[in-house]
Amino acid sequence: MQEFPQKSAKLTHLDPQGQAQMVDVSGKTATVRHAVAAARVRMQLKTFQAIQAGNLPKGDVLGTARLAGIMAAKQTSTLIPLCHPLPIAKVEVQINPDPQLPGYQIQAEVKTKAETGVEMEALTAASVAALTLYDMAKALEKSISIESIHLVSKTGGKSGDYQAD
Repeated sequence: MQEFPQKSAKLTHLDPQGQAQMVDVSGKTATVRHAVAAARVRMQLKTFQAIQAGNLPKGDVLGTARLAGIMAAKQTSTLIPLCHPLPIAKVEVQINPDPQLPGYQIQAEVKTKAETGVEMEALTAASVAALTLYDMAKALEKSISIESIHLVSKTGGKSGDYQAD
């Protein structure tokens, strides 16, 4: 687990009275920001095999989930109250089969040139792709689980780069 740096122990989304606030980034320089997030979707083997075979009543499960993730990244500021709307330059969502789970590994990559980072956009993309995969396959199985949504890496910005262990 990563330790929190002592110099940034203050929560930036709280004002001196403890009220939620949107961080003022107007004084920051726009730089290239990049973030990667991941999620895992676990299911029964028969559900996994049906998705792989393309035998689901709702159609293209993986294509729909990938597109939902891309769309979600672009809507993050409307979903997360204190996120800034950002000019998204790139969103890529990969959904890879993992027969060992069985299920799917999802990875979302987001890039921008802005005053603040795109970690929330990447996390939102991975989350919504996973939720959409669940929605598309729930007719076959209600016990599908979404696991381990996390930030894999981020670059750019004052806080520096981050790489998960």
